[in-house]
Amino acid sequence: MRKASSLPALSILSIAFILCCSIVNLAQNREKFVISAKAGGINAVTGQADVHPKGESDWQQLSITHDLDAGDRVRTANDGRVEILLNPGSYLRVGGDSEVELSNNTLSNLEVHLLRGTAIVEATGADGLELNINISTPHTKLAIVRQGLYRLNVVPGDATELIVRKGRVILSDTHTKVKGGNKVVFSATNVIVAKLTKEEKKFQEDVDVWSKERAETLAKANRRLTDRMLNSAFASYGGWDPFSRSSGLWFYNSHIRCYTFLPFYYGWGSPYGSSYSTSVYSPYLGNYPNGNRSNWPASGNGSSGNGGSTSGGGTSSGGYRHPTQPPTTPSGSLGSPAGRSDRMIDPDTGNRMPRKNIELPSRPN
Repeated sequence: MRKASSLPALSILSIAFILCCSIVNLAQNREKFVISAKAGGINAVTGQADVHPKGESDWQQLSITHDLDAGDRVRTANDGRVEILLNPGSYLRVGGDSEVELSNNTLSNLEVHLLRGTAIVEATGADGLELNINISTPHTKLAIVRQGLYRLNVVPGDATELIVRKGRVILSDTHTKVKGGNKVVFSATNVIVAKLTKEEKKFQEDVDVWSKERAETLAKANRRLTDRMLNSAFASYGGWDPFSRSSGLWFYNSHIRCYTFLPFYYGWGSPYGSSYSTSVYSPYLGNYPNGNRSNWPASGNGSSGNGGSTSGGGTSSGGYRHPTQPPTTPSGSLGSPAGRSDRMIDPDTGNRMPRKNIELPSRPN
């Protein structure tokens, strides 16, 4: 009798072990792709959330191992929150009781369709950098073109509310530019633009608080990247030609278990105020990987070699330069050479940020 009764227990243990191994394998499989430049990765999930892959008949439970393809939909319950990676440096954060579709996941023509509910876009960028994040709702289409903070609220059959806290949006139908500090309400018959009131500027819901917390976590994940993590990832990274597509990469921090933004050059920060102080290299300071600028593309066009052409005031010497101005810290000061006494201060510890010695492979010919 004892042997017979122990069989169910052993079966349960075996099933539990297999499930645990499957979950671990999924997580490890994602960590193999440490570096990515594509959109659609699920970076955080809290509460109940589901995914409806394009072409499938049923909804499935969403997890951080999912990578959305064009046409995939995500929905949340009242307690659900989801963070989706857009182009490197920009995040879509979906609130509770919401539904969104990733209509196009290419970085050159990125488009998100918010069917209902609330979504916040945190768009990280440098001054003058043209972003290309297209958002559509049942009532309007718009394009986010500058770094900033954007919130959309959609009530199907009623209206869409757009709040631009920081940044700039272009309305697709009229090509009207909407700058930070403004609100736009789209209905079936009217488009109303108004300044945010003091109360509206201060007003925050749970999703706003969560979005800011996520921004701080991701900036910390960037600052906690170590030399070993960077060198190991880039040593095995093939197809190095991301400069023509974006200004950085998604980099998986296995300690914090999420992707963070790794910019190509120094001086980037979140519109919430946190800094992305770990970058691939600082072009204005001469920190070129492998000490050879000829292996790296010129500004603006992704070409390589010392004779590479430039646009927008960049350099023609082959090292990436910001097209308009030197990189600055979030406070506006010029990015300082790593190792000097005027390095950036880590806001978590109050100490100077350490130097990151990244040994990148040469760009393939």
